Amino acid sequence: KFAFLSMGSAQIMIEEINGHWETGALSYPFGRGINFQIEVDCVDSLYKNIKANGYPIKVEMKESWYRASNKLVGQKEFLIMDPDGYLLRFAQDLGIKPL
Repeated sequence: KFAFLSMGSAQIMIEEINGHWETGALSYPFGRGINFQIEVDCVDSLYKNIKANGYPIKVEMKESWYRASNKLVGQKEFLIMDPDGYLLRFAQDLGIKPL
């Protein structure tokens, strides 16, 4: 009982608890402290689609700029939480700018 999901070059497999892959005791939310960043070509259309289908947004769409050495690396991003508690961060590259 699993699903293999792909969008562009991003791929992820999700699977129900089955007794084969657990590395410790499991309790909800399973994804505490983890977020998976999935880069997409058009984050706006994905965001609109998810909202139109009534799926809850954990962190609304925003622009974020992260320091990397002597520059800033930007992305437009939003986060959802999957049914098991994992955070999925969908992001689109905004490029680089100087500090």
